[in-house]
Formats: sequence, C-alpha cells, structure tokens
Amino acid sequence: MQRRDFLKLAAAAGPLAAAETRPNLLFVFPDQLRYDWTGLNSKLPVRTPNLKQLAARGTTFTRHVVASPLCAPSRACLATGMEYDRCGTPSNQENLPLNLPTFYAVLRQSSYHVLGCGKFDLAKADNNQGVDGKRLLSEWGFSDGINNAGKHDAMHGAITPVDPYMAYLHHRKLAAMHVEDFKKRKGYNATFPTPLPEDAYCDNWLAKNCLNLIDAAPRGKPWFMQVNFTGPHPPMDITRRMDEMCRNRDFPQPNGCTKFTPAEHVAIRQNYSAMIENIDRWLGIFTDELKRRGELNRTLIVFSSDHGEMLGDHDLWGKTKPHQPSVGVPLVVAGPGVGKGANSDALVSSIDIGATFLDYAGAARPREMDSRSFRPVLEGKTKSHREHVFSGLGDWRMVWDGQYKYVRGYAPEPLLFDLHDDPLENRNIAGKGKGQAARLAQLLG
Repeated sequence: MQRRDFLKLAAAAGPLAAAETRPNLLFVFPDQLRYDWTGLNSKLPVRTPNLKQLAARGTTFTRHVVASPLCAPSRACLATGMEYDRCGTPSNQENLPLNLPTFYAVLRQSSYHVLGCGKFDLAKADNNQGVDGKRLLSEWGFSDGINNAGKHDAMHGAITPVDPYMAYLHHRKLAAMHVEDFKKRKGYNATFPTPLPEDAYCDNWLAKNCLNLIDAAPRGKPWFMQVNFTGPHPPMDITRRMDEMCRNRDFPQPNGCTKFTPAEHVAIRQNYSAMIENIDRWLGIFTDELKRRGELNRTLIVFSSDHGEMLGDHDLWGKTKPHQPSVGVPLVVAGPGVGKGANSDALVSSIDIGATFLDYAGAARPREMDSRSFRPVLEGKTKSHREHVFSGLGDWRMVWDGQYKYVRGYAPEPLLFDLHDDPLENRNIAGKGKGQAARLAQLLG
C-alpha cells in the first residue's frame, strides 16, 4: 500500500479526540547512547539530574532494544514501525523508501503539528539535507523542521555546505577550523576539546532550533517534536566547558578490551559522559520551556536513542553488534497518566515508540506496522508487553526473550547468552543450551 492509503486509513478510523485533550509529544533522541550509561545507574559517575527527574515523574524501561543497531536502519524501523527485514533500509547505503508509511505522517494527518530537528538519517545515502534542512521533511510526514548531517557526514560540506549546520559554521567563519579539528580525531582516544565556541557546538545549535520550532508552532494545536541529537556519537569532541566538568572522574575499564591504555579508556568514557550530560542539560531547558508555556503537564516526553555504543566491551567499538551495549538503549517516558517513579522490565522494541505516540494522539496505527503501543504498561494496566524482541543487521539476526538471547549469522557458530547469569555476555552456552537455542531459532524462521 502507498502512504496515501495509510493516511486515508487513519482519517477513516473515527473521530479524533479534541485537540485540547490530546498531549503534546516531545521525543528526545540522542545518537549512540547505550542503555546503561544514562546516569540512572548509580554505579557510574554520569550526572544526569534532569533525566533522573523525568524518571521520577514517569516510567523507566530496563529491557528495551532497537530493531537494528545502525543509524539509518534503526531510524527507518522507528519511523515505519516495522521490523528490520521490512523497513526498506537494510544499511546506511539506502534511503527510507517514500512509499512506506511513517508514524509522523499519520500524526500530521491527525491534525498534529509535526516537528523535528537534528540528525534524521532517513536519507543517509544521499547525504544532502539542503542548506535549509527542509529536504524530504514533508515527504516523511513533518510539518516543519531542520534536518542536519551527522558528525562525520557534515564533513562533506567542508568547502560547500550541504546541510544547515555546516552552512551555519561557514556563515560564522568557523567551518575550516571545525574541519581541521575533525582531521585530528582519528580514533576514540582523541579526547581533547573542540575549538568551537559553546554556542556553535552542534548539539547546542540544534537544541536551539528545537526551541525556535516549538515557539513558532501554531497555538491551540497539539504538536510533536523529535530532537535528534548528534551526541554522544564519536568522535569524542566536547567543548571546553564540558571538558572542565568531566575530568577527575574514574570509570570502570571496558569488559575485555586492550586497545588503549587504562588512562585512555577512562578519558574516552569521560568524554562520552560529558556529551550525555550536555544533552541532559538541554532536557532540563526543554522542561523549563514547557513549564513557562504552561504545557508540561500535558506533554508526553519520551527519552531514548537509535542504538548503543560498545565502548570497548569485547574489544569492540561503535554499534552494529548484537551485544547489549550495542542493541540496548534507554527508554524513559513521563507525562499525563504515566506511572510515576516506576521501573518496568517489560520487553519493548524501538519500533513500539511510534505506535505509542499514535495511541496518545488518538490516531489509528496502520495495520501493516509491526509496532505495538506500550501505553498499557505506562498506565499500570499490565506489566508485560512482548514475549520476544528482535534485532538484525546485514546477515545476523537476534531474538531475546528477556533471559535467553539467541544470535544467528554473526559468528561462525550460533550464539546463546543467558543474561540472567551472564549479563556481560561473556559465555556462549549454545552448545549446552541446545533446547533453548532451537526454541529461539524457530522464531527467526
């Protein structure tokens, strides 16, 4: 079915709730934030007071995984509410097919003012956002927004900008300095601060775009805003202010990593945490703005990420892996009717976020979506959501039932981990757990 057919379906689903009864929807979406690095874990010295306040006002999910741990596929799965094999974007070399429905388009059809800013990565193969950041936004379902390139992709605009962030840096005569700085960042251990001024740092620039877009939204109409931060994605560039705040903190060493010295591993983790803390600072600013507008109590706020970061665990870095640091991401939700201070161990997939937004918007979820609303969990009506969650990329596929995780196609032999007994996934028990492996393998088809 074409997208227009899905929009007709949404429009025909029955009368929508009155605009004044439907919440605003704020989706704070960092890039590459692993599930256990949020500051909600007291074992790590990550300072995120605003996320802690959000968790106190809402529900934190402890078993949430992405449908694919890579930028473009993960965001395509999120947008379409479809599992990896159906999202139409198997890698970063393919764009989201424009004939697939998105929950953004359904929200817009349901009279929401749909906004977004930051790194969308839904047309990553093109790497051309337009210097105004408007290219393809309407086709994806947005009413307005500013789409900028990710950290590495922005370097294609070194001479002539192809995205609004580099256009901004060129206007400020900061582009050449920024490009030269990135040339020096050849590895994760390039932890020195950026020469950019604080207001020109990408996450700070795009967060201000968020505030401006919300301020320009029509009054009396519910809005949706997705803020796609570029951090805490490598390179580990942080501002001088962030550098001064993150040092002199110790962190545990990676699980089985020898790439860098212990001191370098700590410095990398300090920078990673500093990027997270800067995003948390903006979460507080967004919350304050909602209070100022008198809209906090009628805004559903969702905090999550597109995938995680190995940070050296298993001698691996970045994403794309089936291990929990790569596929596991945070999910914190607060807003009208959401249980306060709750921790849920319900199994949730990132594809379920879209259906949940549609549920709160009073909009019908297109039947072709795999997405399922977890609103009943948020409101305390049930403790369970899914029996299994899936993830995949390229040749490998993963299924997890909350205890046993089975992975096929990643290593020469299948992998089976018991996350209750082995949360760090150090022991492959596929040979001993043939029954569990066979049971989960059937779910992968």
